Amino acid sequence: MSMFPERILLATDGSEGAESASRMAAALSGTLGSELHLVYAEIMPSFYYAEQVAVGLEEWDRLSGFAEREARNLVTKEEEKLKETGTEVTAIHAEVGRPDERIVALAEKIEADLILIGSRGLGGLRRALIGGVSDSVVRHAHCPILVVRKDERYEDGLPPTKILLAVDGSKESKEAARIAANLASGTGSELHITCVVPTAPERPYPHSYAMEAMVHHDAAFERAKEEVREFLDDRKGEARALGVETVLAHLGLGHPDKEVVKLAEELDAGMIVLGSRGLGGIKRALMGSVSESVVRHAHCPVLVARVGS
Repeated sequence: MSMFPERILLATDGSEGAESASRMAAALSGTLGSELHLVYAEIMPSFYYAEQVAVGLEEWDRLSGFAEREARNLVTKEEEKLKETGTEVTAIHAEVGRPDERIVALAEKIEADLILIGSRGLGGLRRALIGGVSDSVVRHAHCPILVVRKDERYEDGLPPTKILLAVDGSKESKEAARIAANLASGTGSELHITCVVPTAPERPYPHSYAMEAMVHHDAAFERAKEEVREFLDDRKGEARALGVETVLAHLGLGHPDKEVVKLAEELDAGMIVLGSRGLGGIKRALMGSVSESVVRHAHCPVLVARVGS
C-alpha cells in the first residue's frame, strides 16, 4: 500500500481555523512522514490590464511588491511556529492574488497529495455558510482536501483515533476508501465504514386498496438494506487487507449527508472521509451535494476525495 499523503500543502491565513489546520497538518506529517509545504496568499485584485492602467503600472508594481512582502512575512512566521513544535517544513510559498486560485494552482504545481485548510466552526443556521476560500478550494482542487474547523475537542491536533468513511460504490468513493485505509493504518485509528440507504421507510400508499404496492415497497426496501450490508462487509474485508486492524461497519437509513454527520457525532469521530466528483471547467462549480453538505455541517475535520478532472 502506497503511503498517503506523500506531500501535504497547508494553506494558512492566520485565523483560528487555520491554527487548527496547522496542528492537524503537523500531526499528520509527523506521524506519516509526509512532506509539508506551507502557503499563504495575500489578497490582490485580479491582474487585469484595465486595473493596471487605472492605477498606473508603476503603482501596480509597488502594490504587488508590498503584497508579496506581506505574504512572505506571514508565511515565515507560520513556518517558525511549526518549527518550534518540532515540525519539519519542506518549503514555504508566498503567493499574491485570489487565495483560492493561488492555493489550487500551487497544489497542482507541487503535485500535492492533500490540501489542508481551515474553515470557520459555526453553529445552528450559521454553519450553513463555510469560509469562502475553503469552500472554493474544495470545489476546484484536483487533489483531496481536508477541511479543519476550530473545535476545542481537537485543540491538541493529534491524529484522529476514529475515522468515519462514507461509501456509496462510486469511483470517488473507492478513492476515499483507499485514503481512509492509508490514514487509519498509518495513524493506528479505528476505521468505521458507513453506507446510507437513501430511501425513506415510509410506505408510498397508505390506503387499504394499495396493500399489494405497500408489500412490494417493503420487500424492496429490505432487499436494499441486505445488499448494503453485503457491500459493507466487502469494504471491511478490503480495509483489513490494506492493514487496518479495527474496522466496523454501520448501515444508515435516510438522508446520506444528515446520517453521516449524525453518526460522526455519535462515534466522536476525529475525521470524516468521503468522495466527491472531480469536475472540470464550469462543471467544477457544482460539488457533489452530499460531500458539500457534510463539509458544511460536520463538527470534525472532513477529507473530500476525488479522482482527477
